[in-house]
Amino acid sequence: MIDNWRDASIDLAYFISAVLLIISLNQLGSPKTARVGNQLAAGGLVLAIVATFFNRDIGGGDDWVILLGIAVGGAGGYVMAQRVQMTAMPQMIAIFNGMGGVTSALIAVSEFLGTSDLGRGTVVSIALGCIIGSIALTGSLVAFAKLQGLMPSRTTLPGNRQLITAGLLGGMALLGAITVILQDGAMAQTVLILTFLLALAAGVLLVMPIGGADMPVVIAILNAFSGVAAVLSGFVVDNQLMIIGGTLVGASGVFLSLLMAKAMNRSISNVLFGAFGAAPSAGGTGADGGESLPVREVTPDDAAVSLAYADRVIVVPGYGLAVAQAQHSVQELASLLQERGVDVRYAIHPVAGRMPGHMNVLLAEANVPYDDLYEMERINGDFARTDVVLVIGANDVTNPAARDDPNSPIYGMPVLRVDEAERVIVLKRGMSTGFAGVENALFHNPKTSMLFGDAKQSIGKLIAEVRAA
Repeated sequence: MIDNWRDASIDLAYFISAVLLIISLNQLGSPKTARVGNQLAAGGLVLAIVATFFNRDIGGGDDWVILLGIAVGGAGGYVMAQRVQMTAMPQMIAIFNGMGGVTSALIAVSEFLGTSDLGRGTVVSIALGCIIGSIALTGSLVAFAKLQGLMPSRTTLPGNRQLITAGLLGGMALLGAITVILQDGAMAQTVLILTFLLALAAGVLLVMPIGGADMPVVIAILNAFSGVAAVLSGFVVDNQLMIIGGTLVGASGVFLSLLMAKAMNRSISNVLFGAFGAAPSAGGTGADGGESLPVREVTPDDAAVSLAYADRVIVVPGYGLAVAQAQHSVQELASLLQERGVDVRYAIHPVAGRMPGHMNVLLAEANVPYDDLYEMERINGDFARTDVVLVIGANDVTNPAARDDPNSPIYGMPVLRVDEAERVIVLKRGMSTGFAGVENALFHNPKTSMLFGDAKQSIGKLIAEVRAA
């Protein structure tokens, strides 16, 4: 009787946790409710952890090991969350994806090594979980290294990497199939460990050639991988919450990957495999040619006059805004302009920054009204009726070469049509290219004026000049 009550209580706790996770995912769809969504998800996971301790198949003399792991992981997560800068948030997401993937892979491997008489379906889940989770780990570590600047944006691998990668993937699939056929025994365990090692290597080779501009899509794909690996591990250990939670993560990762790829006019296969065999190219407006093209500079007082006496202003935030931590300053500038009767809106490109929603999170942190944020599809037609566009650290997402230059590597990628405005003011530290490594033709447009310097300091000067205008 006690066991029945305990099992029913655990199942009920898992059910409530799953409901909280589903509701939290819905709440995360809007900056207005995202904080509540995070709190609901955290509460659901805490409930699931507590309920798991009452599972009669877990614990015993090893309770202290589990508690120690929770303490160490919880403390580490708290410190990371407190210290991480918004500019480093994509790297943190990549690490979380990798940790989730390798956890699922290790669960699958340990279950196979420590349990006998497993069914063939369970072994299939173990093999797939091991492969997908391992790829998520090393792929995420490479993504982290690229985003952190520890590795070049696009890494050229020596030798015939296509053949090596194909061989790794083929060998990994073959060893996984052999593991399923053998199903049990020392030989099967050895083959599974080899599969695990090959999958780790495959994750490195799959992500390493991918350009830095594609990292937002890669992070979303790896997020889906970690979710699928959790689902498979949930089947292995017969844990319903892992299955439900992994399904939510995997499905959201897949949808996000598709949306991000669509925003870049790319297919998922092109993102993952398009870089193989392709050398980095600056396109038709490469850096070499860009040096001889004219660039107009503007002083803060001239730029402020244009902003102060405009009727319509659109702000285009980019990664440079995050680097300078200028979100509060730009909100102050926008409020000052709105007090003067200027219509100020923000144009958000889906892949601006280093991860999906990066700019939305930054601006929400500065209490920018959500109604002032406009997605690319909603605002692109308004640039032609805009007096001034203020581009803050955005590069690739404003490059007209994506529309006009068939030789450009980003040709076909939907971009914000800022060049159609009456005047464009770009805030940048210098003339460096964006994450795609492509020279921005917008900087040489006769309508464009460059205000060089740290974005936060430049906006501070604009605020002072607007007040004096």
